[in-house]
Amino acid sequence: MSFTIYPAIDMRGGKCVRLTQGDYSQETIYGENPFHMAQKFADEGAEWIHMVDLDGAKDGRRINDRFVIDTAQKLPVKVQIGGGIRTEEDVRHYLDNGIDRIIIGSLAISQPELVKEWLGKYGERIAIGLDAKDGYVATHGWLETSSKKAVDVGKELAAAGAETFIFTDIATDGMLTGPNIKAVAELARATGRQVIASGGVSSLSDLRKVRAHEPDGVSGVIIGKAIYMKQFTVREALKEVN
Repeated sequence: MSFTIYPAIDMRGGKCVRLTQGDYSQETIYGENPFHMAQKFADEGAEWIHMVDLDGAKDGRRINDRFVIDTAQKLPVKVQIGGGIRTEEDVRHYLDNGIDRIIIGSLAISQPELVKEWLGKYGERIAIGLDAKDGYVATHGWLETSSKKAVDVGKELAAAGAETFIFTDIATDGMLTGPNIKAVAELARATGRQVIASGGVSSLSDLRKVRAHEPDGVSGVIIGKAIYMKQFTVREALKEVN
């Protein structure tokens, strides 16, 4: 298992944006074109790009998918996409157009049996996104918090075939205060699966701290605001963990 850096591109209104703690009213625009941002990350050596359709997450349908497909088809990178994926048609749309990994979030809570069916059919190409608030899973673009603990959902879906989880602590996302490494490592140990850390990375030393838990099953880290705020570059991040 190699430790992977995932530069993040969050899309809203066709632009590249960041939200603070998932708050749609606290938006900063960092680029006019998500594909051009992906191109920049690829030029710096990124092998994977993490993309999120924020409009899709809120509205429950694909909205910014053309940028995702362009990135997968025109750049030498692998792509994982989350946001607005509600039906098997959505899953197939992305897989058939060259996307490597589909991130399922809200549906893992609202329709777990359907997600288990997809895990059986598509295997490791389905990743489960667990966004947590005080340990409980938040859904629908973080607008709602469920009564289910992230660790419990993780164990249930790991048993159904999930190979990869993406764990975001909403309290740290976009705050540049350091990731919740304890919760990420706990999920990896509890599920016995690969977990990608997301939220809060602010420095190269944060990357070292996350990577120290690779033996627990922490397989990578998603970096967003730190790159956009020029705390470090994608190239520097890759050099730090390789």
